[in-house]
Amino acid sequence: MTKSCLGILIMLSCLLLSSCSYFANRPLATLEYKNDATASSKNLFVFMRGLGGSHRSFEDAGMVEAVKMRNIPFDIVAPNAHFAYYSERTLIERLHEDVILPATLEGYTNIWLIGVSMGGLGSMLYLKEKPEHIDGIFLVVPFLGYDEILDDILAAGGVRQWQPGTYDPEDDWERMFWHWIKDEVTDRPTIPIFIGYGKSDEYIKGQKLFTTVIPQKRVIGIEGGHDIATIKTLWDIFLDRGLYQQ
Repeated sequence: MTKSCLGILIMLSCLLLSSCSYFANRPLATLEYKNDATASSKNLFVFMRGLGGSHRSFEDAGMVEAVKMRNIPFDIVAPNAHFAYYSERTLIERLHEDVILPATLEGYTNIWLIGVSMGGLGSMLYLKEKPEHIDGIFLVVPFLGYDEILDDILAAGGVRQWQPGTYDPEDDWERMFWHWIKDEVTDRPTIPIFIGYGKSDEYIKGQKLFTTVIPQKRVIGIEGGHDIATIKTLWDIFLDRGLYQQ
């Protein structure tokens, strides 16, 4: 199946989901969860949703409660950054204008993006364009590209050896994305980027490739797949290890 056909199928699937409005509305609808433990702190987790479910899925999965029960001094926001914001290429603008910038104006000085599946890609794309307000990222079972570009990189011997060649970034976002990872993310751990994955995840190829360019202490691999149980377990590990304190 070609990338274009797969993209159409993904879009149609999104349209059929009642929880996923196809319109990239302005402003970006966002849920907010204040934490009593944040009285003297200005820390924020920004949950970036995947293709399925909704921005309410984090609360439903117990990920919001996991922060509160540990008395971790972070507030949480969950924008409804669904597929339309990606397809219309407004994700970065809306996330910045409607979520990140208002948070900085409210005094938040420690902002982490928690990107699940498609939201992992969105988190990295935001970091690429506007890194100045982001203090860390946790990629949870992220989608980081299709097999064609990943196989190209692997055939070259890995990210460091791969040469992206000449391309139009407007037409080839995957090559642009991995070119940026090669030049700006690989071996440059100034902003901590963690990744968690299940060893049976359908997107394991891109996830494993990404683990080769960041410190291994920032990698969490467990048994599991691309599912809620794996996501929740990875989140619990991230919190229990205090990795957000990096």
